[in-house]
Amino acid sequence: MNINATLWIQWIPFAILAFVTAKFIWPPLAKALDERAKKIADGLAAADRAKLELADANKRVEQQLSATRDEAAKRLADAERLGASLVEEAKRRASDEAAKILAAAKADADQQLMQAREQLRDQVAGLAVKGAEQILRREVNAQAHADLLSQLKSEL
Repeated sequence: MNINATLWIQWIPFAILAFVTAKFIWPPLAKALDERAKKIADGLAAADRAKLELADANKRVEQQLSATRDEAAKRLADAERLGASLVEEAKRRASDEAAKILAAAKADADQQLMQAREQLRDQVAGLAVKGAEQILRREVNAQAHADLLSQLKSEL
């Protein structure tokens, strides 16, 4: 057998196989490979988008946490100021109440002093009358004596 004839005989099935492969096998295979490559590219793009969205979400969360921390610190400072003002208000009220109590006690003491002076004047007048009665040992006019006692009270 001739080598050229064998080559031609082997070449014909190869050409048929190449044609069938190129016509019927290669297009679906290429299509499947292209679809798979597209799915992989879409998956990678989705993963990149997810990473960006995650980074954005982390930034928003950090901003919200920062804002929340700031608000909490602000409210705490407000509460401390309110507490301090309430303490100052209570101190002021206590001071005012103490001043009122002191003024009332002073007024009461002044009133009791005036009553004691009145009683003392009455007692001094009574003693003066008794002393005068005993010294004079005579009858005294009650009306004249009352006038003298009133005058003596007003002088004391």
